[in-house]
Amino acid sequence: MRKNKFISTLVLMPLSKIYGMIVGIRNRMFDIGLLKQREFDVPVVVIGNIAVGGTGKTPHTEFIIDALRNSYHIGVLSRGYKRHSKGFVLATNRTTPYDIGDEPYQVFRKYGNDVTVAVCEDRCKGIDEMLRINNNIDLILLDDAFQHRYVKPKVSIVLTEFNRPIFHDKLLPLGRLRESRYALNRTDMVIVTKCPDEVKPMDYRIYKNNLNLYPYQKLFYSRYSYGNLVSVFPDKVTYIPFLEWLTETDSILLVTGIANPRPLIKHLRKQRAKLKLKLFPDHHNFTKADIKSITERYDSLSGKHKYIITTEKDAVRLSNNPYIPQHLKPVIFYMPIKVQFLLQSSETFVDTLNKLIRSENNVKH
Repeated sequence: MRKNKFISTLVLMPLSKIYGMIVGIRNRMFDIGLLKQREFDVPVVVIGNIAVGGTGKTPHTEFIIDALRNSYHIGVLSRGYKRHSKGFVLATNRTTPYDIGDEPYQVFRKYGNDVTVAVCEDRCKGIDEMLRINNNIDLILLDDAFQHRYVKPKVSIVLTEFNRPIFHDKLLPLGRLRESRYALNRTDMVIVTKCPDEVKPMDYRIYKNNLNLYPYQKLFYSRYSYGNLVSVFPDKVTYIPFLEWLTETDSILLVTGIANPRPLIKHLRKQRAKLKLKLFPDHHNFTKADIKSITERYDSLSGKHKYIITTEKDAVRLSNNPYIPQHLKPVIFYMPIKVQFLLQSSETFVDTLNKLIRSENNVKH
């Protein structure tokens, strides 16, 4: 066993070095101007990460939309991961998650009356199309585009998860990093996300020292707070349970396909109800066989009351799924989450972001 692991490490190590060299060369070509970045007449805010996996981009994007939508005409552009379409697609009332992807659809469903939402693999083309369609847009939010350097952002925000610090990680495929941690030099703001309820002062110092940011870069910490359950099929529901009211005689089946379900699992395990898990890969599209498996697992649960709980992102896909049996629809709920900032207030974060958006020049290395 140890021999196989050793051989695997020897194989992966050169791949990691090759990957790192390719990314490093590409970044250097942007830095010295061999690859051109394009500036736009409207400020562009990039929200991204260095590590793969769920760092909380969508909840933080929604927080920024919620905070700025009364001050700007916002356009939100994503590539639309795992969508069934290609090219530029503008979200409309006839759009489905399969057209634009689950995360952009979630944003459109919540904020479509206030912001313009679109997807495009080519971010420059996407911005051009959005500005052509709606010339009132005066702020662009680029979701998951920190590595897409053909667009020159006015503000870059990088997220890193508290329990998966980038300073203890390695480049793909040995680790989870898309590029070296020194790519943080390009960012204006770093948010340490998914912090636990109780963060010790020493933990803040460890993060600050290990990230070693420049003086002009701003460091923030955030956590999730969970709201009351929301029905995935509201027209089928007559009663919405409160988690705190459930007892040991009740059961919950958590169904989710997100990159990191651990914070939600931890939250649900604090409740008294018995918890069972049905986990799928990130951005999973639930097939007929998946729904059958979920149904069988739910039907096998014991308990006075039984519920299926999922995430808001999964709810987008489940609500459009034609295979959900009728008897499950009244018991499927999603757990909404909100971003809360620690150490510094949410208002401080928003004020800092506004100043960067409106500044004449941002200092960048």
